[in-house]
Amino acid sequence: MRREHTETVESAEDTSAGKASVPVRGELRIYLGAAPGVGKTFAMLGEARRRLERGTDVVIGLVETHGRSRTAEALAGLELVPRRGVVHRGDEFTELDTDAVLARAPEVVVVDELAHTNAPGSRNGKRWQDVAELLAAGIDVISTVNIQHLQSMNDVVERITGVRQQETIPDEVVRGAEQIELVDITPEALRRRLAHGNVYPADRVDAALANYFRPGNLTALRELALLWVADQVDVALQRYRAEERITDTWEARERVVVSVTGGPESETLIRRASRIAARAGAELLVLHVLRGDGLAGPGPQPGWPASLAGCRRLADELGATFHTVVGDDVRRALLDFARGVNATQLVLGTSRRSRIARLFDEGIGAAVVQDSGPIDVHMVTHEQAGGRQRRRIVRSELAPSRLSMGWLLAVLLPAGVTGAGVLLRDELDFSTDVIAYVLVSVVVALVGGLGPALLASVLSALLLNFFFTEPFHTLTVDAQGNVITLIAMVIVALLVSVVVDLAARRAVQASRARTEAALLATYARTVLTHPRPLERLLEKVRENFGLDSVALLEKRDGHWYGVAHAGVDPCADPEEADADVPVTADVHLTLRGRALPASDRRALEAAAGQALLVLRQQRLAQATAKAERKAEATELRTALLSAVGHDLRTPLTSIKAAAGSLRAQDIDLSTEDTEELLETIEQSADRLAGLVNNLLDSSRLATGAVRPLLRPVGYEEVVAHALSNVDGTESVAVEIDDRLPVVLADPGLLERVVANVIDNALRHGRSARPIAVRASAHGEHAELRVVDYGRGLAKGKAGSAFAPFQRLGDRDNTPGVGLGLSVAKGFTEAMGGTISAEDTPGGGLTVVISLPARYRAGGKLS
Repeated sequence: MRREHTETVESAEDTSAGKASVPVRGELRIYLGAAPGVGKTFAMLGEARRRLERGTDVVIGLVETHGRSRTAEALAGLELVPRRGVVHRGDEFTELDTDAVLARAPEVVVVDELAHTNAPGSRNGKRWQDVAELLAAGIDVISTVNIQHLQSMNDVVERITGVRQQETIPDEVVRGAEQIELVDITPEALRRRLAHGNVYPADRVDAALANYFRPGNLTALRELALLWVADQVDVALQRYRAEERITDTWEARERVVVSVTGGPESETLIRRASRIAARAGAELLVLHVLRGDGLAGPGPQPGWPASLAGCRRLADELGATFHTVVGDDVRRALLDFARGVNATQLVLGTSRRSRIARLFDEGIGAAVVQDSGPIDVHMVTHEQAGGRQRRRIVRSELAPSRLSMGWLLAVLLPAGVTGAGVLLRDELDFSTDVIAYVLVSVVVALVGGLGPALLASVLSALLLNFFFTEPFHTLTVDAQGNVITLIAMVIVALLVSVVVDLAARRAVQASRARTEAALLATYARTVLTHPRPLERLLEKVRENFGLDSVALLEKRDGHWYGVAHAGVDPCADPEEADADVPVTADVHLTLRGRALPASDRRALEAAAGQALLVLRQQRLAQATAKAERKAEATELRTALLSAVGHDLRTPLTSIKAAAGSLRAQDIDLSTEDTEELLETIEQSADRLAGLVNNLLDSSRLATGAVRPLLRPVGYEEVVAHALSNVDGTESVAVEIDDRLPVVLADPGLLERVVANVIDNALRHGRSARPIAVRASAHGEHAELRVVDYGRGLAKGKAGSAFAPFQRLGDRDNTPGVGLGLSVAKGFTEAMGGTISAEDTPGGGLTVVISLPARYRAGGKLS
């Protein structure tokens, strides 16, 4: 019974036509193994046979038996699609015949070794690309892959086994499979299978057991395969949960989330969570919840040695991942993240609040425990828990002048209101006096904050009681209502002052956040745009924080070395610094000049991170440039040997043959023959001299040894001398007006330039029309044009004509190594001119030499 691979889409009006046919993509099933011999191919063939027995149309596209008898026996009874032969360098290879499989159109095709590289000359470079065509045609494919062939695992496997796999497959291809089945076997069982000759021939067994198939290697490869498949299963689970909108925690895999604030207890929490995760074999995620306004984040505070940067470094060292989420409700943000990653355990620090503070707010930990559901919550104690080591004076964020004004008003305003109340006792009642004193407390709170407001409210209450509450001129209060009024005055003053103080703190935090954002933006702009980003970045840090010097130090071989610095007398060791910001264990940003408050440390850590990125980028650029120079040198050397070898041998062979003929005693040469042989020797010697001159000139240009002696010279004079040194000039037409301005050039170098350009035109631009040499003046430059009407260059290749060893794209067989135009370009630029190539209208190539023009007699430029 055969499955249809297309779905037919027909209109109601024209069902008989069957117009549209939409292919359904086939499904890919992969058997993944940790090493050769685990049984992937055997398992794949077993699946093919089971499908065949169920009536599915199955064929074998390609299976590699590698001489294994059991694999060959498993092929019995399965239809084989003949392979396609590919001949490369005289050897014949067999590959998957994609066209034959497509023509056969089975329901399922078995294709072994998905990562295989096809022989040169095949339609696709990789077998997985052939399989992609089969899948697109609606054919299901069963294949095999070893873990060492995955692209992401290539370097890891090389470090483990010492063998670099040349055949790789992108991870995305394997991840795209509908089914991935792990074929697993213990290292001991695989080694026994290998020793019995079930994997490799007998002559290869001992070497395999002693090298690639060592127990440690196989164990590591097996773990890599298991972890990779586990990750894929986890991705599939997350995708399913997202599609089904499942938010409940499924304990399919242990994940531990630890929440940190950047406070001094953060490192303790991370280490404790790491031990919990290690015992459970779980993945560890470190989470920091940042407030939505970015103002009250729990960053470094005075006395807090830990910071978020330190937490990130510790997380990296312990193999954890660091995450930051934004949310004003820390409890909700924490639980949403934990549920989103399907965490099974949460690690939190016990509250730093005192017992009194917890009466009003139980803290985040207690709230998380109540709402965590199936997620286990670990509460870790620390030295700062319960308000310990937290005793510090609450300092107002108001300006000193504002505080002074508040204390002054706290005394003057109650006194003023009391005086006015006494004078107007008959006109005002008690309620008016109360309102006046409350107003005083509010005004003082708005101006001076908590301290002055408390003084004003207490003083107002006492004055109100003494002067306006019966019995007068005593502090005794008879009426219960008056007691409530006095207490209410103090509470109002207290609440208003708390609001004012909180607003002041938020204002200071906002200002600090804006300052930090501006600094970070400046640092980022410096890194991206400045030609010397590292030095300029350090200089900006020094300027911004008013320091004497800032230095970036790196530890190598146990000693500290200065990478870059700004200012005078930079630190040579972190121990000498007034402030030390560690970026990594071996890279520190050191500052000298003054001690910095902890509130500045966040911006400094960001600057230090930027400096480290710049340092790594510079070193990467240097390594890249060095590698490019090596590659260019290698390419130049290869091209030189390839080009020069032939062009040296050819004239030398001609000279040797001609000289041998002249010296031969048994050959009777006529005068004409002798002259012809001597001419051959002379021409070959000239060719050798020209080749050597070009090589020497290229070497001089590469080393910067060319020093032109500039003087005024006319193009007509230079062209005449150049033509005398070039053969075949009878087909060159010179059209130069002697009234053109002279140019400032080195006559000898310019003559070489013109000779090389004309020689190049004669070699590659011959046609029925003669080569034209013309000159013209444009502004302050005079141009010499050498125009040929040959085949020219391909579109967009004009710039490559001046590259070394380029002979019109290496398409002809004319003598020469392709240095003529390269030397011409170097000499022209050394004289302050330019040389370029452009298409000749109607076909051909025009080379334009442009040099600065100079005055002739008469003082005018033509």
